[in-house]
Amino acid sequence: MMKTQTFKFTVGLLLLTTMACNNYSPNDKQYNESIAIENTGELSNMEAYASDEATLLQEEGSAFPKELKIIKNANCRFKVADVDSATRATQKLVAQYAGYISDMRFNNNSYSLENRFTVRIPQESFEAVMDGISDMAEFVDFKNITTKDVTEEYVDIEARLKTKLEVKARYEEILKGKAKTVEEVLMAEAKLGQLQEEIEAAQGRLKYLSGKVAYSTIQVDLYQTVQHKEEPVAYERSFLSKAASGFSFGWKFIQYIVLAFVHAWPLIVLVLGGVFWYRTWKKK
Repeated sequence: MMKTQTFKFTVGLLLLTTMACNNYSPNDKQYNESIAIENTGELSNMEAYASDEATLLQEEGSAFPKELKIIKNANCRFKVADVDSATRATQKLVAQYAGYISDMRFNNNSYSLENRFTVRIPQESFEAVMDGISDMAEFVDFKNITTKDVTEEYVDIEARLKTKLEVKARYEEILKGKAKTVEEVLMAEAKLGQLQEEIEAAQGRLKYLSGKVAYSTIQVDLYQTVQHKEEPVAYERSFLSKAASGFSFGWKFIQYIVLAFVHAWPLIVLVLGGVFWYRTWKKK
């Protein structure tokens, strides 16, 4: 009996040891280390501000915007009854919603009349303008609408821009009085130049995204089918056209004669004078 209990205890202990070894893995161990940096007083102002910059760049938590930053674009191709009328109606509709047409390309061939243009419209009026243009269509070839959420990128750029502006202000303080050596001044100026480039790039990107979000783009292609007409092999003028050309030529011919006499009046006077002198001399 004693041997049986000892055997069971030994087996149970081995099983518990085996399960503990299986559940342990060095890869599953999580390390949460915090390294304390001792301030020995040997860091210069420049190194301290560089450390602050790294800290600020890591602290990019920013309040989420109240409105999402969504870029809306669309392209469509519609068949309409009359391209000119539909184009004028679209221009009026776009102007009504404070938009504009950025470019327009008209094409006329033997089979159809086409007008392609780009509409820039405030985002809040995007759906209204799309519905207004669609109502003019007799047939819809295609209508594609795409959206792109740039909220995350916008918030990230804003946070980084704010951080860089704060760091720039600190480096400007260094130049004003805290830089004691030429090396520190040169380092601060170099860092300010780099920060200024990064700030301008971030501001430009924010401006681009804001413009894309504020105004949506709609590529519109309107076309109208026409009855095909064979192009004439040779052009033949009508009788009225020939008569009009004849009258025009006759009037020009009279003008040319009058102008010829006007320009040749010295010669005419000389000839008439010679004839008069000859007749007078002959009578004598």
